Amino acid sequence: MVDVKGRWALVTGSSRGLGRLAARFLAERGCNIILHGRKLSNLDDAVKEIRDLGVKVLAVEAELTDMDEISKMLKTIDSYGVDVDIVLNNAGYQIAYRTDYYETPADDYTVSFLVNTTAPMMICYHFLPKMEARGFGRIVNTTSGIALEPEQAGYSAAKAALDKVTTDIASRLEGSDVMINLTDPGWCRTDLGGPNAPNSPDSAIPGVVLGAFMDDKHSGRIFRAQEYKGMTIEEAVSTAEVNYG
Repeated sequence: MVDVKGRWALVTGSSRGLGRLAARFLAERGCNIILHGRKLSNLDDAVKEIRDLGVKVLAVEAELTDMDEISKMLKTIDSYGVDVDIVLNNAGYQIAYRTDYYETPADDYTVSFLVNTTAPMMICYHFLPKMEARGFGRIVNTTSGIALEPEQAGYSAAKAALDKVTTDIASRLEGSDVMINLTDPGWCRTDLGGPNAPNSPDSAIPGVVLGAFMDDKHSGRIFRAQEYKGMTIEEAVSTAEVNYG
């Protein structure tokens, strides 16, 4: 199992919800954290929370529909002079639930793909070469289990596209110590999932961070977080090694 103590992790969408829980989980194990939010001011509470755990913390901002802002964010991270060994592409956006799905506007697809596919992949493309040069890296892209719901077409299509490009890249990394995998948190009561979701946000831990701790040199899997509900990270890693060995 990977020891994350002293490493640096970027967690997108970490001002609240699953991203903040994941950042805290890593920080509790000694990992230094780069928090991301739409605005730096949204991260004030999270910065204090993580810093109080005794690790180093940095904060960056970017609106993930804006590729120029993403580029600026990545340049800012580079300017800090730290090696980002772990990336959790947690941030996502569910644009709408269209009961009259035959009236789904084109913007549902445009915006959904920018946030849920293009943004995380631009981040992957930025950090993967650096990880390969150092011989170590972990990327976890957040997908969704939504299926057979045309009411959420833009969001589900964007996540399906993310699955595809992630597994395509994974085929080139298989067998190396630079690993890229996916996680499906399940339907949780977050701002995205809404109040009627059956699962608490805590139930997605440790599943949503599992890919950062795996050390078996396999890429391209989907770790379904609810399958690891209530486990320690050590138990989750052992279970995943059996399931995906």
